[in-house]
Amino acid sequence: MSSLPSGQKRPASEERDPSISPPPLKRKLQSTISSQYTILLLCLLGCSYTLFFTNTDLKTEDAVASFFTPASQKPKDRTNWTERAPDTDTAATLLVAKYEPADIEQKPELPSSRSKIAAFDLDSTLITSASGKKHAEDPGDWKWWDNSVPEKLRKLYYEEGYRIIIFTNQGGLTLHADPKAKGPKNAHMNRVGNFKQKCNAVLSRLDLPVTLYAATAKDIFRKPRIGMWREMQDDLSAGDIDLEHSIFVGDAGGRTALLKGGAVVPKDFSCSDRNFAHNVGIRYQTPEEYFLGEHPRDFVREFDLVHHPFAEHESEPGRSGSMIFEKVNKKDIVLFCGPPGAGKSTFFWKHLKPLGYERVNQDTLKSKEKCFKTANEYLRAGKSVAIDNTNADAAIRSQWIDLAKRNCVPIRCVWFKTPLALCEHNDTVRALNSSMNPETRTSLPQIAFRGFSSRFKEPKEKEGFQDIVELEFKFRGTKEEHDIWARYWL
Repeated sequence: MSSLPSGQKRPASEERDPSISPPPLKRKLQSTISSQYTILLLCLLGCSYTLFFTNTDLKTEDAVASFFTPASQKPKDRTNWTERAPDTDTAATLLVAKYEPADIEQKPELPSSRSKIAAFDLDSTLITSASGKKHAEDPGDWKWWDNSVPEKLRKLYYEEGYRIIIFTNQGGLTLHADPKAKGPKNAHMNRVGNFKQKCNAVLSRLDLPVTLYAATAKDIFRKPRIGMWREMQDDLSAGDIDLEHSIFVGDAGGRTALLKGGAVVPKDFSCSDRNFAHNVGIRYQTPEEYFLGEHPRDFVREFDLVHHPFAEHESEPGRSGSMIFEKVNKKDIVLFCGPPGAGKSTFFWKHLKPLGYERVNQDTLKSKEKCFKTANEYLRAGKSVAIDNTNADAAIRSQWIDLAKRNCVPIRCVWFKTPLALCEHNDTVRALNSSMNPETRTSLPQIAFRGFSSRFKEPKEKEGFQDIVELEFKFRGTKEEHDIWARYWL
């Protein structure tokens, strides 16, 4: 390849020698380094720059200012997070955040000086998503439910002497994931971290002494159950709380749908907030009533405790006004028919066991085949048998009728006509209260109740029963048991 004399340039029109590499293209530098790391790099290089912000929000400026602030000069994190478990054998399921403003240390206050509680739900009561979506997109996607919220809470604290408490159900969070669970290992921690970040921002913006309780599991802490309220009582050590002047505000009030201004206001997804206030014995209002001054809307409960007062005469066997069940055969089969939680097992232990009946139950024996085998053995030994299963349809009932025929004994049916909502209540009471759960049963999924409903066919004597005893539900137990049962649990 020929070379040019020194200092002479190659003519522009001359054809490029293909053996020579092409000149590099001029490209715009595409930085993949965040602004925060760019600032750090410039500082390390000893550069001096003036930073200009255009079309930015305060968050960007605050972040840069925070970056340059020495750690010793940064404001103290005012929110303290802890976790709590429902019992000593279970992992923590309750998140607790305690926020104290910077000047709280300068104004010590006796715990007993605030006996009135102003408690609030969080989502759709104090805050809502800024994006308008049902679920927030990120920790910063929030705004006050109404502009009046922060000032109203400050007035409660500074002028009216209330303690401000937040009780929130956060079923989407898991504090301690099952190691065997599928999916990304740290996904649950990311969700918890995002929730904490959002709450830190809300509490900092409000800047009042506030304690927040977040129930993450379907245990004693979840509203309308009163586990969070009891944790608050223990934390305050404040003696008696002024229940008469305390209040709980939440959006789950069981309100029915409403036509307003030509548009349909949908019904509430639940009645858990209203029921929570009922359980602890304080006044309840919806956010619309409390913050906006709107009139109360109509509401309904699927199951209302007002229809189930304690009846002294039902608390002891043999004292009820009429005979509930009478043994009419020397040996027979009594077949129960009713949904889970209808009171079948309780009925057996209180009324049939004393009459000499043996119990056959699939929850205990684990299989239908073993139930038939065990029942047959009892009958051959000369004993009467109670079949304590749901027996929802004629097909399964016919198999027990055939067993009675083979053993030449009559078969009777006890039909438990307990509504499904009441059955779910009973199931939850049993699962969450060891004193009322001698067989240590766990709570059933809702599909168990819906499945029974879809299969159920009303029992008829023509199926082959000697008679059918129909039972409406009545609580039968002690006053202490009724005090536990007669709270809303769902």
